[in-house]
Amino acid sequence: MTSVNIAKTSADNIDINNLPINSEEYKINDWLIKYKKSHILHSQCSTTEKCADSTYPPCPFCMFTNSLQLPHLPEMVFPNNVLSLTHSSGVQIEFNALDALKLVSNGELALKVSYADAWKESRDPSNLMEKIKPFDWTFSTNYSGSFSGPLHIESTEERIDIERLKEREKILFYQELMLFEDELHDNGIASCTVKIRVMPSSFFILLRYFLRVDGVMVRINDTRYFHDFSTQYILKEYTNRESPVQRLHVPLQMFGDPNLIGPHLPISMGSYEKLSWINSVTKDTGPALTT
Repeated sequence: MTSVNIAKTSADNIDINNLPINSEEYKINDWLIKYKKSHILHSQCSTTEKCADSTYPPCPFCMFTNSLQLPHLPEMVFPNNVLSLTHSSGVQIEFNALDALKLVSNGELALKVSYADAWKESRDPSNLMEKIKPFDWTFSTNYSGSFSGPLHIESTEERIDIERLKEREKILFYQELMLFEDELHDNGIASCTVKIRVMPSSFFILLRYFLRVDGVMVRINDTRYFHDFSTQYILKEYTNRESPVQRLHVPLQMFGDPNLIGPHLPISMGSYEKLSWINSVTKDTGPALTT
C-alpha cells in the first residue's frame, strides 16, 4: 500500500510538517516494513514564536538542534526519512537521522577526529577557522539502528552468506533512503544512507556511513542485516573500514563510489551479532533496547 499525504503550504512560511511525505508499507510473513520519505530539514527555525513557547512542540529544526547541540548540522538532513521493520513479536528495528547524528562527537568531548592534522596541512591556512570546528566536522557515526521490543542480542560466529545474496531472486520490495549528507565545505563528502531489499526467502538491509576527505582519508562504516524468514533471528554485521589516501593506489574515479573503494579499505573493527526474539504466541514484553 502506498500513500502520499499532501497539505497546502504558504510560500512565505513553509512548515516542514506540512510538506509532502511519501510513505509505503509492505507486509510479508510476520513482518511489517514501512518507510517515510520527505524534504530536507530547514536551515533555521520556521515557527519562532511557537518554539519560544514551551507549551508548543518544537519545529523539526529546533528539535534537532536542541537534541544534538552540535555547532552546526549537516548541509542536508532528512528528518522524515525513516525505515522501520516491525515483527509480530513486538520487535522493532528503525533507522532515522536523529539517532544517527546523536552518535557524532560534539564539543563537550573535546575530541579531535583522526587525520585532522593531515587535513589542516592540506588546506589553505587563511580560512581554516571556518573549516575546523570544535566537534567531529566529518559527522562520523557508528550508528547501527534503533531497537525496541523483546530482542535478545548475542555475539555469533555465524556470518551473512554473501554468495547467497548474489543469487538471482525476485525482489519484492526495495527502497533507499538518505538520512544526511554534507560536502565538508567542498573538501569531500559525508553521507549516511540505508537501503533494504526484500526477497521471497529473506530480507537484507545495508546502513552505510561514507566519508571522503579529499587528499586525506576514506572511511566506510557499514551495518548489514540479513534475515532468513525460516529462522527466528537476524544476523547483524558491523564493520569500520578506513585508510589514508596515500595508501590507496587505485584509480581516482573509485574515490567517489563507496562500492568501488570499499574493498580496498582495510577493516579496522568488526562486530557480529545474532538478534533473536520469542514468537508472537509466547512473546516477552521486556524492556526496550536502543543502540
